[in-house]
Amino acid sequence: MDNSDQQGAINGILQLKKGRDKPVIQRHPWVFSGAVAHVIGDPQPGDTILIQNHRQKPLAIGYYNPHSQIVVRICTWDPDQPLSEGFWREKITRAYTGRQLLAFDPETNGYRLIFGETDGIPGLIVDRYANYLVMQCLTLGIDCRKETFVNILKETPLPDGTLPVGILERSDVAVRAKENLPQSDGLLWGKAPAESVTVKENGFSFEVDLIGGHKTGFYLDQRDNRQLLTSPSLTAGKEVLNVFAYTGGFAVTGAAGGATSILNIDTSISALELAEKNVLANFPERVDHDEYLAGDAFQILRDFRDSGRTFDLIVLDPPKFVHGRRDLQRASRGYKDINWLGMRLLKPGGILMTFSCSGLVSIDLFQKIIFGAAVDAGREVQILRHLHQGADHPILVTFPESAYLKGFLCRVW
Repeated sequence: MDNSDQQGAINGILQLKKGRDKPVIQRHPWVFSGAVAHVIGDPQPGDTILIQNHRQKPLAIGYYNPHSQIVVRICTWDPDQPLSEGFWREKITRAYTGRQLLAFDPETNGYRLIFGETDGIPGLIVDRYANYLVMQCLTLGIDCRKETFVNILKETPLPDGTLPVGILERSDVAVRAKENLPQSDGLLWGKAPAESVTVKENGFSFEVDLIGGHKTGFYLDQRDNRQLLTSPSLTAGKEVLNVFAYTGGFAVTGAAGGATSILNIDTSISALELAEKNVLANFPERVDHDEYLAGDAFQILRDFRDSGRTFDLIVLDPPKFVHGRRDLQRASRGYKDINWLGMRLLKPGGILMTFSCSGLVSIDLFQKIIFGAAVDAGREVQILRHLHQGADHPILVTFPESAYLKGFLCRVW
C-alpha cells in the first residue's frame, strides 16, 4: 500500500459528536476516539478520511487508524486538499526551509529536519546526521506512506544544498504498539553508514551510532543546552557530575568550558566508551582527567551521598520516565528522587542543570517536583534559566504536546 494518488483520495467520513469539534477548529492535530459519533463508508486503517462536525460541515482531512486512541491525525484543515505526493513534497520543503538558519552554520550538520505534527506531517520524524537521514515512522498513516516519503527525501536537497547518501529507519520505538505496528529498522535507501557517523555540532565533533544508538542516534534536542556548558563562568575549574551521560554531549561542552574533571554515569558501557572517544576526539589533552562509570544512577548517587562526595556542577538528563498517564505518579517520584540526590551532592552555591523529556510532565509540574526535592533536601534553590528543546524542534502553539523537553538551570545553596 504505497500508491500516493490512491492514498490521497478520501476513503471515508468521520463525523464528530456534538460539541467535540472545538479542538479541530482550533487546529489541534489529533482526533481522539471518544469524540467520534460515526464513521461513514469503509475506510481502512491508514486511509485518508474527511472530518465533519455533527452538522456535516467539512473541517479537515487526515489519516485514519481505528486501532489507536488517536483515531485521526489531521494533515490539513483545507477539506478540498488531497493528501497527494505533491502535498507531502510541499510540507517537506517548508520544513527544510524552517531549518535554513542551521544550514548556514558550517559548524553544525546534525539536527532535526522534520518534527511530526509541528511540521504538518503527524507521526514522521526525520533527523539529519551529516549526509545521512534517519526516519522514524511513529504512526500507521506514515508507515503506509513510507515509500513515498523515501522517494521525496532522497531527491530533495538538504537545507545546505547537498543530497543525502543514505536513508535509514529507526522505528524501533514502543509507541508504535499503540498504532498496532511492529518495530522496524534498517536501511531504506542508498549507502549504509559505517559503524558510526561523525557529526558536527557547534564546532564539536561527535561519533554517532545510527544503527544501535538511542532514539535516532543522538539527543539532538539538547544542542542549545549543551552549549551553555562552554561558558567558563559556569564550568571553568569545576568538578562536574554528568548523570545519564549517554555518548558524552554534555561532557564535551563541559570540557570546552574548562571543567577540571567530569564524572560520567550511564547504564551502558558501550555508550560510555563512545563518550570517552568523543571527549578525547575534541580534547585529546584530557586523557586521565575524566571518569566513566557504568551502573544504576540512583544507586551510584546514593553511594556518593553516603561517602560524602560532592560536586560543583551536576547535569541530570534522564531518559523518558513517563510513557502513559498511568506512569505519571511513579515517574514524578523518580524525578523527585534523582533531583533530591543531586541537590544533596552539590556544594553550596553549586549549579544544577536538570531536565525532563516526558511530554506528560508539564513545566509547572516539573517545577513543583524540583520544589519538593529542594524542601526534602533542605536546600535553597534559585532558578537561573528555563531550558527548552532547540529551534529544530519547534513548538506548535496549537499543539502544546510538542513542548516535551523542559529543564532548569539552578543555583543550589
